[in-house]
Amino acid sequence: MSLVTDPLDPGSPVASTDPAGDSVATKKVPAGQLPLWKLLLRDKLATVAAVVLGFVLLVAIFGPWIVGDAATDQNLDESNLPPFNLDTGWMNVLGTDPLGRSMLARLIVACQTTLMVSLPAVIISGVVGSAIGMWAGYHRGWRETTAMRVADVIMSFPSLLLAVVVLYVFSPSAANIVAVLAITRIPIYLRTARAESAELQSRVFVDAARTFGAKSGAILRGHVLPILLPTLLTVATLDFCYVMLAESSLSFLGIGIQPPDISWGLMVSQGRTYLQTAWWLSFFPGLAIVITTVSATILAAWARIATDPGQRWRLTTPKARKSMFSSRKAVR
Repeated sequence: MSLVTDPLDPGSPVASTDPAGDSVATKKVPAGQLPLWKLLLRDKLATVAAVVLGFVLLVAIFGPWIVGDAATDQNLDESNLPPFNLDTGWMNVLGTDPLGRSMLARLIVACQTTLMVSLPAVIISGVVGSAIGMWAGYHRGWRETTAMRVADVIMSFPSLLLAVVVLYVFSPSAANIVAVLAITRIPIYLRTARAESAELQSRVFVDAARTFGAKSGAILRGHVLPILLPTLLTVATLDFCYVMLAESSLSFLGIGIQPPDISWGLMVSQGRTYLQTAWWLSFFPGLAIVITTVSATILAAWARIATDPGQRWRLTTPKARKSMFSSRKAVR
């Protein structure tokens, strides 16, 4: 009986055969065919990033229900209490603000507000931009020209500056913030989907589907979208970081989320006048922004490699073997 090994991972036996040449059951799944969650567990940094993002999402969903009214309850006797002091209860572990409200409770409620702005903006811009981009890239001609010129017009204005102007003219509400951020981010997905779709529309499998009478909508959904989806998800993950920072910047400037609602950016803005006397008012919401954006960036970098068949071997090959392959490529 002989073992067949994966050329990219010689330590992973794939199948064995008996002396007569008959195939025997597979001994071990090749590393390149592992499911994404197993690949994720192999990368400790990406696993930590995924756990952090999952924790942030759970806090946004269930946190406000757990803390109740603690984020709005005022107690002037406990004004500006320093953090890590449990004499007044565990809710004040991160300190209190000038009105005696719990910083921990306000961080939890602000987490929900920040994600309620960032996630819808990314989803709307991603769905609209990707749909228009695939449609334009597949049909080419005037459709592609029109879509690209509209994208160029939107991208000619800095997205944050355009958001500032629009929110200064209109009332700075959460719905308006989502709308303006979604519109300014549509060209990112449109240009990405257009480039990929234009290249795929001349592939053999698309020509075969077209020959058998498949309509353009069915081809885009069944053949083009599955190939574009990994790239679009990676772009969306990175774009989530930008949108969250943009919302925080707008709230910091006073034209984003308005009181009595609260977001991480607004908390940083409200605490900047107390930096010398109550540093924790701006430090903890700023730290939450940094941790969330860095975790999303790390996970996006991992997902870009994990969803690319040509690069996936980098996640399954030991580090020593990676360096050996890289040195061989450099010599060649």
